[in-house]
Amino acid sequence: MGLTEKQLRQIYQDLHQIPELALEEYQTKAYLTKVIRSFDQSFLEIYEPEVLPTALLVLVKGFDPERTIGYRADIDALPVEEKTGLAYASLHPGVMHACGHDVHMTVALGLLAHFAEKRPKDNMLFFFQPAEESKNGGKLAYEAGIFQGKWRPDEFYGLHDAPELPAGAIGCNLGTLFAGTTEVDITLTGKGGHAAYPQKANDMVVCASELIVAAQTIVARNVDPTQGGVLTFGELKAGTIRNVIAGEAQIKGTIRGMTQEMITLLQRRLKILAEGIAQSFEAKLDLRLEQGGYLPVENDEKLTRFLIEYAKKTPTLEFIETTPKMTGEDFGYLLSKIPGTMFWLGVNAKASLHSAHLAPDQAALAKGVIAISGFLEARMQAKEV
Repeated sequence: MGLTEKQLRQIYQDLHQIPELALEEYQTKAYLTKVIRSFDQSFLEIYEPEVLPTALLVLVKGFDPERTIGYRADIDALPVEEKTGLAYASLHPGVMHACGHDVHMTVALGLLAHFAEKRPKDNMLFFFQPAEESKNGGKLAYEAGIFQGKWRPDEFYGLHDAPELPAGAIGCNLGTLFAGTTEVDITLTGKGGHAAYPQKANDMVVCASELIVAAQTIVARNVDPTQGGVLTFGELKAGTIRNVIAGEAQIKGTIRGMTQEMITLLQRRLKILAEGIAQSFEAKLDLRLEQGGYLPVENDEKLTRFLIEYAKKTPTLEFIETTPKMTGEDFGYLLSKIPGTMFWLGVNAKASLHSAHLAPDQAALAKGVIAISGFLEARMQAKEV
């Protein structure tokens, strides 16, 4: 029924070869559309929103619908040069599906094929979303008004591949699955000068150093030790030569928290601290905090409990209770607007997410389709959760 395991593996390998960056996924969308149009179209309706050209939505019309169940798969890739050595490695130099969105798309196509052949009770909306890795495609789609009328799901589901879990295993937890993130960009401007005459300059290397060290107290002294928060600076640029005092410094980093309240706290404390240090050095401060659509992925309690209970009582399904991760995912924005759940699909890979060596175990594809289709069918039979 639906796509065979051989067909799923071929689709995965095809998609793996054509990775594209955020909002540039035209070849990927064309491939997805071709595959979807090969399915029985009796109950399907395709929507290609002009306002977001690489997005693709497919409505499966249920035979006795009480709700519309949404399923999201992200389709973009990362600017990573692949080093797997696979026969079906990326054909696009410097771009790779290093986060496993090729897995996400393949499983979604498998689910869509299943429900195109076996008409579901409820309506189903499949959302192939561009720009998850950057440019917050979920937020763009929502704010563009794509989810209106019959195209608005009552609840939303989506998966993320997990290299550390066994192939085909489902992982999840109540509460937050992924942290929310905020990009931090700081520019400090003072006055350059000769290294021998520091009194005639305003050294931004020292100012930046003071700010970076002081910022380490934000989590240590403002966050409840039983809760999670991260403030990391990963980039510092200042100066051009050893005997010239730098008149400008640029700092880039990230804030991460398990709740939006936590993220807001870290943002506020960093702003206060940066303004104070800049003032003490008589420096000009340009601080930019950009969260966009990368809110915490906070799973709906009732829907998630239903998923976990289903997974635990299904003998053919391996379920693993996971812990929250500090990585980010823009599905959090959609879950802030529409109740739903994100979960993990194990892919048993040796390399981590975003690695140039990531090579998921393709046995996860068919197992994932079977596990998730079973859950969705069980959800449709449940009046309330």
